[in-house]
Amino acid sequence: MKEEHKKSIREISPIDVYKLLPRTNCAECGEANCMAFATKVVNGEAFIEGCPPVLTKNYEKDLLKLQELLAPPVRVIHFGTGNNQLKIGGKHVLYRHEFTYQNPPPIAIDISDDMENEQIAIRIKKVQDFSYTYIGRPLSLDALAVRSVTQNPYRYTEVIQHICELCNLPLILCSTDPNIIKAGLSACAERKPLIFAITKENWKEMGELVLDTGCPVVVSAPGDLSLLRTLVRTLQEWGIVDMVLDPGTFHSDQIGQTIHLFTALRKAAVKNFDSLSGYPILGTPISVWNGPELSDDLNHWQEAYLTSMLITRYADLLIMHSIEGWALLPQLIWRFGIYTDPRKPVSVDAGVRTFGNPDKTSPVLITSNYALTFFTVESDIKAAKIDCYLIVIDTGGLSVEAAVAGRYLTAAKIAESLKEWKADTLVSHKNLIIPGLAARLSGETEEETGWRVLVGPRDSSGIGQMIRECWPPADE
Repeated sequence: MKEEHKKSIREISPIDVYKLLPRTNCAECGEANCMAFATKVVNGEAFIEGCPPVLTKNYEKDLLKLQELLAPPVRVIHFGTGNNQLKIGGKHVLYRHEFTYQNPPPIAIDISDDMENEQIAIRIKKVQDFSYTYIGRPLSLDALAVRSVTQNPYRYTEVIQHICELCNLPLILCSTDPNIIKAGLSACAERKPLIFAITKENWKEMGELVLDTGCPVVVSAPGDLSLLRTLVRTLQEWGIVDMVLDPGTFHSDQIGQTIHLFTALRKAAVKNFDSLSGYPILGTPISVWNGPELSDDLNHWQEAYLTSMLITRYADLLIMHSIEGWALLPQLIWRFGIYTDPRKPVSVDAGVRTFGNPDKTSPVLITSNYALTFFTVESDIKAAKIDCYLIVIDTGGLSVEAAVAGRYLTAAKIAESLKEWKADTLVSHKNLIIPGLAARLSGETEEETGWRVLVGPRDSSGIGQMIRECWPPADE
């Protein structure tokens, strides 16, 4: 049932938050005043913990009210410890355009206890080494899911110990046998692993383990949301609060059922504030490997597209088996895209970038601070092995063409940037290369800056050829 006075994040106004802040305008949060801070909190751009005064004892009651007001309908769950702790859940809305999605779903890669120790070491190294920089942001894998295949508690303990010696990645202990999980916890309980899973058959024994260790746990009832809610209610009454829901991940011709289950749970949490559904959801695309398909390539493919669907609808944590780059990298890039703030283009800091060993005669180029534009230009300059200066202008995160059209990149802006970054001290000439997509600004820029403007290629891949053929420019 919907709580009568519960507001969604979109209904909370800055005034609602401001009334509960100290209202001293002390600026300790980094904002000019409390109202500015409240506005950022409501927009998801700042957290209430960023206000030091409200964390003091004097404002204890107000802090509790703020936490209740801003609490997401999907509970935040942590597993792992220290710098390797993962935070999942914390969703406020169904759709990304309503409010920026929080806490991208970690991807855990499975390890089974029937593998030889050498195989385990190789697989862990692949997980740790899997890294890709996408428009300046590092993308990587997040956790390990340790499956008990042998059903041998001693072997499971050995494998957990071996993994703990090799890495600090957060762990998910996977077995429905409480004895197996207990054996695994004996080797890693201090790491606060996520336990998978409580079911209708083992809820009592597994629940006692969860209460004893304080570890979060997955509640599993594949294909049966009614049973899932019943289990959650029972565990809530028992005092277990850190839960993750597993409604079942079905594949092949049952993908529609999977999406329906995930969507129904998230709708109940976000739209109806259903406390029994308000937990992170676990997706297990690894389930395709239990299907009838014998071809590894097809299983990789099925797992990849099922993962993409679940990142979109509405998994908060994923377990995969594939370790191949072509199956994983699209998921990491898709996750990055889904969880960026749709209101703000991804941008880089304005300033001067130096490539190679430029001197007083080296070219000076400009570009926008849209991340994709910058990293493309950067890549092309590096590939061409050019010694030069690149002045990145703050265009509000817009690409060159959009910035020119929207007047975020103008001759006056270029002149201001040249002055701000002291371009005249970098080189002994006054020749400036502007992007071909900003060609219309060439005349105005020459008048505004006093620099001679050379119009570069429309595509930055042509910068290398231009520099080789046209630099230094002939005297007029």
